[in-house]
Amino acid sequence: MESPADLCFTEEGCHSSIVLEKQMFQSKVPESHVQLACDLHYCAFPLNGNELCIWNTTDDIDHQPLQLIGHHHSITALAFGSKVNPLLICSASCDYVIVWNLDECMKKVLQGLMPQGIVIGTLLGIVLYVRFSPDDQTVAVCAGNRIYMLNAKDEAILAELEGHQAPVTAAEFCTWEKNILVSVSEDRSFKVWDYCTGLVIYQSAVITAFPLLSLFIDEENKHIITGCADGQVWIFSLIHGHQYRCVVHINVKRETDKFYSKIRKSEQLDEMYNASKVYSPNDLRAEETVETTFPVLRIEHCDKFVNLSDEEQSFSSVNARCLWIGTSTGLFIINLANFEVEAVLHYRDYSDLSIQFAGSCALMKKAVSGKVFCLLTSMFENRIALLEIDVAALLRSQQGKLLVSGRAKGLSVVASCPLLPTSPLCVKKEKNKVVSEKEKKSTIKDKPLVFHSKIKSSGYTSMPQMTMFSPRTTTKQSSLASKGKRSCKQRHKDEYPLAHSPPTRFERHITVADKPTSIRCIQYSGDGELLACGLADKTLLAFSSSLKGTPTVYAGHDGAVNSVGWSHDKNWLVSSSEDRTLRIWSVSNAEPALCLGKEMFHKPIRSAQFYYIDTFILLSCGAEFLLLKYFLDISKDEIKRYKNKSFCKSIQRFSMASTVEITSLSAVNEFYSYIVLAAGSNRVLEVFDLNVGCSAAAIPDVHSRAVHQICQNKGSAFSTQQHDAYNLFLTTAVGDGIKLWDLRTLRCERRFEGHRSRCHPCGVAVSPCGQFIACGSEDKCAYIYEIHSSTYSHKLTGHSESVINVAFSPSSLQLTTATLDGKLQLFLP
Repeated sequence: MESPADLCFTEEGCHSSIVLEKQMFQSKVPESHVQLACDLHYCAFPLNGNELCIWNTTDDIDHQPLQLIGHHHSITALAFGSKVNPLLICSASCDYVIVWNLDECMKKVLQGLMPQGIVIGTLLGIVLYVRFSPDDQTVAVCAGNRIYMLNAKDEAILAELEGHQAPVTAAEFCTWEKNILVSVSEDRSFKVWDYCTGLVIYQSAVITAFPLLSLFIDEENKHIITGCADGQVWIFSLIHGHQYRCVVHINVKRETDKFYSKIRKSEQLDEMYNASKVYSPNDLRAEETVETTFPVLRIEHCDKFVNLSDEEQSFSSVNARCLWIGTSTGLFIINLANFEVEAVLHYRDYSDLSIQFAGSCALMKKAVSGKVFCLLTSMFENRIALLEIDVAALLRSQQGKLLVSGRAKGLSVVASCPLLPTSPLCVKKEKNKVVSEKEKKSTIKDKPLVFHSKIKSSGYTSMPQMTMFSPRTTTKQSSLASKGKRSCKQRHKDEYPLAHSPPTRFERHITVADKPTSIRCIQYSGDGELLACGLADKTLLAFSSSLKGTPTVYAGHDGAVNSVGWSHDKNWLVSSSEDRTLRIWSVSNAEPALCLGKEMFHKPIRSAQFYYIDTFILLSCGAEFLLLKYFLDISKDEIKRYKNKSFCKSIQRFSMASTVEITSLSAVNEFYSYIVLAAGSNRVLEVFDLNVGCSAAAIPDVHSRAVHQICQNKGSAFSTQQHDAYNLFLTTAVGDGIKLWDLRTLRCERRFEGHRSRCHPCGVAVSPCGQFIACGSEDKCAYIYEIHSSTYSHKLTGHSESVINVAFSPSSLQLTTATLDGKLQLFLP
C-alpha cells in the first residue's frame, strides 16, 4: 500500500485538501466491472477475484481489511444491507450468492475461526447487481435477463422476474410502496414490478440509444433516476397519477461545459471585486481537444456539509438536495432543484491519484465529519483505491466563485438607495394629470360684456349641448367600472389568503370571439376586478373578474395585440401591437388617450408596460427598449376636436449587446424599483439598473432557446411577502421548461419540468403569495407547481386547445387560463 500522506493534493488558495487517497490495493486479476459497496463505516470490494475484502474506514491505514472466502469464481456484485444491526453484506458470483453477517464474521476472525456465510443462491449465472430489501428479508439478484428474488435467510427463490430483452444492470426497491421493484437493463428501458406476484406494473419505451447502467430511487421527491453509457441521466416520476412521466433529461457533459463557462466568466468579476483566489481545475483553463463519452457508473445521494454564510444559506439552490454522479472520468455533483452541475472532480486533475480512469465506483450515502469515501476500481489496471473527499472544500472551491460574483453586484428589485441625480428616472416629478371634460367645463367662468363689476352672463360663452340626441353608449362601461370600485372597497378589508391550496376547481368558461382567435396576453388589474385580454384579431377586451357580463371592447389596432398592461391606479390600459403602434386607453370610455404610431417605431413592439408607479412607460422595439415620459389629457376642445392634447417624449434608449431583438421585457410597477429585466434572441438575459442608467449584469445561455417570457414575483396590494422574495423571477422558453432565478446570485435556483411546450410559447404566472406557479401547456392542460418543488402538484384539465396564457388574481384565490382557440376558463379553490 502507498502512503496516503504522499497523495494529499492541495491547491493554492485551498486551506484543506479536497481529495485524499486513503488506501490503494493491488489485485492479481482485473476488477474493473464489478458492483462495489459502501456503508456508513465500511467499504467492500473483491480482491484477487474471489476474495471479499471489507475495510473499516475508521481504522488506521496500517490495519488490514477483513477478508472473507467462500466463492470459487470471481465476485461480480456486492451490497450492504439496509439495517445497521445486524449489518449484512451480500456477495455474488457465478457459483454462489452468499449473505454474510458482518458482526459474526468479525467475532469468528478474533476467535481464529473461518467465517462462513449463508448461501442463498446457486449457479444463477453472471450476476451484475444485488440489492437488499428495506427490511433485509429479501435480496434482488440481477443475473442475465432475469431478476431472482431470494430469501436472505436460506436458499429459496421467492420469485423470478422475466421480461427484459438484455442483461439487467440494476434493480432498486421502492421504500414507500410495498412489494415494488424498479429495474433497468441494457435493453435501454426500465420496468416497475410487483415482485410478490411477479407482474410488470409498468414498462417504459426505449429511452436512449445506449444501455442503462445505474439506478437510484429518490425517496423524497419520489423519482426514478437512471444513467446510461453515454453520460446521460434521466429522471422519471413515481408519484401516483403522473404515469411515470419523464421529469427531466440531463446531459452531464453539456451541463459541465455550462458550469465551466460560468466560472470562466466569473473570474473577471473576482478580479474586479478583489475576491480571493480559489481552486480551479485544469478544465477551466483549456477546452477538451478530444470529445469523450463516459458511462454513468453510480448514482448516489450527496450529503452536502457546507459551512456557508447565513446569506448564502438563504438561497434555495445552495440548500437543495444533490446527487453524486460517478463516471469513469470523475465525480459530479448535480443539484436536484435546478438540475445543474454544482461541482466537478476529475481524477486526472489530481496527478497523484492511483486511478485516472475508473471501471467501477461506489460512494457513501452520508458524510462523516464533512468527508465522503469513494471506492474505485481501475479500468485498465488491477487497482482498487479508496478516496476521502472533503465535500465542503470541493463545493467552496468551485461554487464559491459563482456566489461571490452574484453578491458583488448588490442587485435588488426593491429600491434600497436614493435616486441619483444623474439617473434617467430623475426627471421633474409632475403627476400625470388627466383633465376631464367636467373639469374643463367648471373652469369656464362667466365674463362680463360691459364695464359693470357684476352682470349676469348672456350665456354666449357656455359650451353648446352637442350631444343632446346622441345615444348613451358607455352605460355598461361606466357601470362596470363603478362596480369594480364598489367591490374593491369591500375587498380591501380582506387580505390574500396565504395558507390555502391553489385554485384548481373549474368554475366557468367563456368564448371571447365568434370564431377561434388566439388570446395572446391576459392581465388582471391591480384590484383584481377586471381582466384585460389581447387577441390576435386586433382587439382588446376587458372582462369582469367573474367572466360574467359583456366585456368592454377597445378597438383601434391594425395588428395582433402583443402585450397589455394596467396602470397602478387602474384607470389606464397600455397595449402594443404588431402594427408598430402603442396605445394608452382610458378604462372609463374605452377610447385611446394616446397613440404612438409607426413613424416612431421601426419594428413591432413586443412588450409595453407602465413603470415606476405610472411615471414612465417601458417598451421594447427591436434590440432596444425605451423609457418614455407621458402626459394624458382626455378632454376635448369643441373647436379643435381633432387635436390630441396627450403627448409623450422619449427619456432614454437602452440597447442589448449582440442581439437582434428583445423577446421579453419585465419591470415592477407596484412599487419603486430601478431594475429592468430584458431577454434577447441571443439567449442572454440582461439586468439593467436605471438608477445608474446602464446594464448591471448579464446571464448567458439562460435557456436553450430565446426566452419568450420573464415573470417577476411582484406580489400584490393584498398580500405581504418577505423582502428578498421580490428578487425571484421566472423565465420560460419553448422546449426548455421554466427556470426560477434569484437576482442576488444571478443563479438558477430551481427548474420546473412536466408541462409540454415544444411549439407554442406557453405563459407562466406567480401567485400573489409567491407560493405557486401556474403555466400553460400544449397538452390542453394547465399545471400548478409549488415554488419549492420541481414536480407539478396539480394538473388542470378540460381545455379545448393548447393553454398559452395564465394569470392569478391579485386579490383572491382565482386563476384564469387562456387557450389558443380563444377561450377563457376560471378556476377557484
